[in-house]
Amino acid sequence: MCGRLNVTDNPLLIELLEQLGIHLNPTASTQTDAAPAQLALDLPIRTGRFIRATNLVTMVLQQDGQRRLQDAIWWLLLEPTEQGFKPGPYTSFNTRSDKLDVRGSAGFLAFRQQRCIIPASGFGETEIVQGVSRYTNFIGQRALAFAGLYRSWLNKNTGELTYSCSIITLAPHPKLMPFHSKAMPMMLPPSAFDLWLAEDSNINQFKDLLQPKIYTGLQAIPINKPSLHQAIAEVIDIEPD
Repeated sequence: MCGRLNVTDNPLLIELLEQLGIHLNPTASTQTDAAPAQLALDLPIRTGRFIRATNLVTMVLQQDGQRRLQDAIWWLLLEPTEQGFKPGPYTSFNTRSDKLDVRGSAGFLAFRQQRCIIPASGFGETEIVQGVSRYTNFIGQRALAFAGLYRSWLNKNTGELTYSCSIITLAPHPKLMPFHSKAMPMMLPPSAFDLWLAEDSNINQFKDLLQPKIYTGLQAIPINKPSLHQAIAEVIDIEPD
């Protein structure tokens, strides 16, 4: 996964947050005509069409049995600065699933103690073909729940905590290999939300979840570059498994 997310403020994301136990109260906007009232969406979550690694993202975590939203730097390993913390020199916005059981790896302890879910509408991938970068954005038919890991970092001078996170990546799914042949982000079905966020889950229960699987339909949109987001070919529908 190349390190960019699409998080759109819309009813699909609200539905996912509700499934995750984050209860929101959007209000109906005032209408002066006979059209049905629309939800006035103002989510307490960071949104954007092009959120890149090292940016702040919003994750769902569970501590002491309570779930909440928490902003985190999308880069698991941080290093201290005079002002606080910043992304470290080692790439850690993704955590490879084959490294989760390697002692001393960045995600070893977090996989066992600090799992989170990163809600999103879609994600972006880059594939280099004959020396040329090819960009594809994927948008879910439903909002996506990425399986993540997090860490917290204490500023000893101020007592403030800074959170960081990464998204677990799996071996590539056959349906996604034409667009990105190296890996795919790990997505969770609603049936696994409670298990993944539980603080006392046995990691052996995650064996099936760590297999490449697509739980909701995706639209693959070839684009010219992430910052411009201009489609350059027809949208390709990818069916769920």
